[in-house]
Amino acid sequence: MNSNVLFWLAAFGFLCIAVSNSHYALAQQDDDDFDDDGIVADEVEAPASEAMDYTSPIVTPNKFYFAEHFDDIDKFKQKWIVSQAKKDGADEQIAKYDGEWQVEQPQRPILKNDLGLVLKSKVKHAAISARFSRPFVFTDKPFIVQYEVTMQEGQECGGAYIKLLSSGKESTDLKQFTDKTPYTIMFGPDKCGNDHKLHFIFRHKNPKNGTLEEKHCKKPKDRLEEPFKDKRPHLYTLYLQPDNTYTVLLDHKEINSGSLLEDFTPSVNPPEEIDDPSDAKPNDWDDRERISDPTASKPDDWDESAPPQISDPKAVKPDGWLDDEPEMISDPTGEKPADWDMDMDGEWEAPLVENPKCTNAPGCGKWSAALITNPNYKGVWRAPMIPNPQYQGKWAPKKIPNPFFFKDENPFKMTTIAAVGIELWSMSPMLLFDNIIVTDDPDAAFAWAKQTFDLKVDKLDSDSESLWRWIVKATEQKPWLWGVYVLIFALLFGVSIFLCCSSSEEKDANKEEEAISKKTDAEVEDQPLIEEEESNPENDEEASQGEEEFSESNAKPEADEAVEPIADNQQSDSAGEPDAIDAPSDMPRKRKTRKE
Repeated sequence: MNSNVLFWLAAFGFLCIAVSNSHYALAQQDDDDFDDDGIVADEVEAPASEAMDYTSPIVTPNKFYFAEHFDDIDKFKQKWIVSQAKKDGADEQIAKYDGEWQVEQPQRPILKNDLGLVLKSKVKHAAISARFSRPFVFTDKPFIVQYEVTMQEGQECGGAYIKLLSSGKESTDLKQFTDKTPYTIMFGPDKCGNDHKLHFIFRHKNPKNGTLEEKHCKKPKDRLEEPFKDKRPHLYTLYLQPDNTYTVLLDHKEINSGSLLEDFTPSVNPPEEIDDPSDAKPNDWDDRERISDPTASKPDDWDESAPPQISDPKAVKPDGWLDDEPEMISDPTGEKPADWDMDMDGEWEAPLVENPKCTNAPGCGKWSAALITNPNYKGVWRAPMIPNPQYQGKWAPKKIPNPFFFKDENPFKMTTIAAVGIELWSMSPMLLFDNIIVTDDPDAAFAWAKQTFDLKVDKLDSDSESLWRWIVKATEQKPWLWGVYVLIFALLFGVSIFLCCSSSEEKDANKEEEAISKKTDAEVEDQPLIEEEESNPENDEEASQGEEEFSESNAKPEADEAVEPIADNQQSDSAGEPDAIDAPSDMPRKRKTRKE
């Protein structure tokens, strides 16, 4: 094998080993940075080609208001309630909440014995809910909700959000859970067409009259297409702080944040003043900024009837123009199809073709001069515009105190939450929900994700991660590795150039030795092969003389000892001809041309 190829293979292997060791060290370092908090689980290790061993998280009761991993089917059946209600305002055929729910493994198992709640049906209303172990009351602790969604077959149109149901008599019977059941927060992904959303909606209570109004969070700046089509698990997390700030995370990455007081539509607090609904603009109010000059008049020579274009008066019809000949005529060779039906197809007409008489003529049909811009065209006259001396500005109704004004300085104190519900209509089946938790401890939420979602992501990445991604990941942790990579590739490039140059010199030397070895007699001058060229009398005469000399040399048996055959590997240029034989040493050797 070429030494250059061996060198590159060895270098590539060395680079792979170095990057693999860096990746392993970084992974070990990441594992050492985390501690369990509120959840107890075994350490997990497994080969990348198999589903990882997995132990369901054990919930510490004082850490979570709600926690569900769906790995215990018996507990799931006791805890979760499928809605038996009908959707108001929908057709009878589709009003019933009859979507199919099932606890099962993902279509692509990642962790052994890890189950999830799957909405198996599509184009059906589906609703299911479960109560908290204790209600969450918004006081002085943060509120955190977190859950996983895997759109196993993508999402064409529909949501995968959850609702945190308000405490009260309307949420007492969860078998009647519908879209009308009061909720405090709605959170999660939703899509239809090209509109990709991540909802965060909360229902705010008016402190003056007790009415509830939905407040919609501003849209994230990042695009959110990937979770709807990559068929991987994704983690959605919402943090609400007592200082009225919020943070939305997708796979531990912040994609939205802001204030409950400033970043929602409509605003939590209404304006102090509003437009007076009884106020109307006066009839004599002049809000025109500019008007036509009333003193201007149209000039006497202004001709509004002049057309913008006229025929060119200098144009002359070309000689030979055929005025009586049409440009297109019926095809004289056209024939009516044999299956033409007069009743169905109408009267048959031959297709039109170009008139052959117009081929050599400058033109056919009625001649008309070309149009040019009319130098006398001015258009409709209009008076110039001037500032309006009577301008009063843009009219607006006067402001009055808002009778419904209130100021809620702490919208974080929302309606108490008592249950979680999933109420959906989806055009795509096999939506998988997993690891739904509600807590007031950020460390507990992070620890739960570390022992569930993070294991899945690490497993998927280890199965599909490429060499380049390993290099990038290692370099993000240790930027100085870029210098090592540059040095290695510069060294490899330099050595490769050196080997290529050396190889070229060796080839040139080998060609020179081969050319010398092909010569059978040092005193015989080897003539170059004559390239194929056009036949002429001089070439023919030279070729004939060469043939005669060639024949004479073969006809002298007594000169055999002076004649040696050409090397076996030198064949005649013409296929099928015998090997050429050198002429005697006292005569220059000539070869037949390729053409002959």
